[in-house]
Amino acid sequence: MIGSRNIHSFVRLFLVSVVAFGLPVASAFAHSQLVKAEPPRRAALTKSPTQVRLWFNENIEGDYASLEVLDAKKRPISDKQPTLAPDDPKSIILSLPELAPGKYSVKFRVLSVDGHVVESSYDFSIKGGAQEK
Repeated sequence: MIGSRNIHSFVRLFLVSVVAFGLPVASAFAHSQLVKAEPPRRAALTKSPTQVRLWFNENIEGDYASLEVLDAKKRPISDKQPTLAPDDPKSIILSLPELAPGKYSVKFRVLSVDGHVVESSYDFSIKGGAQEK
């Protein structure tokens, strides 16, 4: 009987520990991740996109979002600032001017509402000769 009582006490202590310590640890590893991009990574487009839009798995702080498109020489193609998408607090948008054929890099840095910063970049290209709208 004493052995059974010890086992039950151990199980209760274990479950309380998992709840008390396991949940904060799990949430500490969670942070915003890019889940979708337009234009997508490594896209080879036939015409210039009108905007870059990025979707994340968590709400982001629009005031702290950075999003720029760089040309092949790593120069920004615009001085416009990104905006939080009006229909989705997990998405940011950057309007683009008409882009010439070539390789471009999208560079972003966002702060999720839980305080985590996500920073990354990816490339896309526009094929030469096809700039019709």
